[in-house]
Amino acid sequence: MDRLKAMQTFVRIVEANSYTKAAETLGLPRAALTATIQKLEAYLGTQLLQRTTRTLALTSDGTAYFRHCMAILAAVDEAEAPFRASENATPQGLLRVELGGAVGRKVVIPRLGEFCRAYPNVELVLNLSDRLADLVRDGVDCALRVGALQDSALIGRQIGTMRFVSCAAPSYLAAHGAPQSLEDLAQHKAILHYSGRTGRPFDWAFSASDGERKIDMPGTLATNDAEAYATLGLQGLGLVQTATYLVRDHLASGALVQVLHDTPPTPMPVSLVYPQGRMASPKLKVFARWLEALFDAEPDLRRDTSQSFVAGGED
Repeated sequence: MDRLKAMQTFVRIVEANSYTKAAETLGLPRAALTATIQKLEAYLGTQLLQRTTRTLALTSDGTAYFRHCMAILAAVDEAEAPFRASENATPQGLLRVELGGAVGRKVVIPRLGEFCRAYPNVELVLNLSDRLADLVRDGVDCALRVGALQDSALIGRQIGTMRFVSCAAPSYLAAHGAPQSLEDLAQHKAILHYSGRTGRPFDWAFSASDGERKIDMPGTLATNDAEAYATLGLQGLGLVQTATYLVRDHLASGALVQVLHDTPPTPMPVSLVYPQGRMASPKLKVFARWLEALFDAEPDLRRDTSQSFVAGGED
């Protein structure tokens, strides 16, 4: 048994979540994949996959083995990449990407056709869930993350800087007035944006003259969705601190009004994260470069390499 080929077959089945789909992408009969997995399980002395007529799931041993396979295959790709000129010239194959949240829906998806037309041999599988995936366990090649990176097992490449704005609808300001200083915020109410991962509301962070200041804002209305958060602000239900790219048009039209101009919110890095060794893949290299160019073209998201970022982040 070719163990490396067996690992590749196993990983493709897990990524496709189907023997049939994996067989189609590998150009092999389904029976050949079944035989390979049976031989692999017999060699390892454990069951890797639980199979029924409708579902396919990893066993606990299968999950652990999948992680090792991903690391080994990534290392093989990294070792071979400099010598595979044809692959470097034509990026191809399956690329699993976690975009998540509003930035995926509002920034990346509307322009994704450009990437697909430029690299037609790259097969993209996109996950827009706000749940933070375990990239190695879930077989994800890369993911967008906003804020300081927490997982030291992943490599991060900053591709942008997310800028924020404190604002409110005119109806709220007419009823409650506009805060003139950070101290005034105690007399106001905010709509809260909480982390779907931790369940805790995000602090309001400001770049003040004496350094960054974080304020725990009072509020009785909260959501974990960035787009819903901005929409609630438009209804005059409280102050919001939101990503500028989401409300740029509303600020221009006057539907939202910026407050606290002299103490802007602290920006956050936007990073593309991936497991160790994965950037050697030509398909990921071109996708990362395309994302960088996409973010650099957005004034509210382009990189600011002079900014020192702090811990904290958004889903």
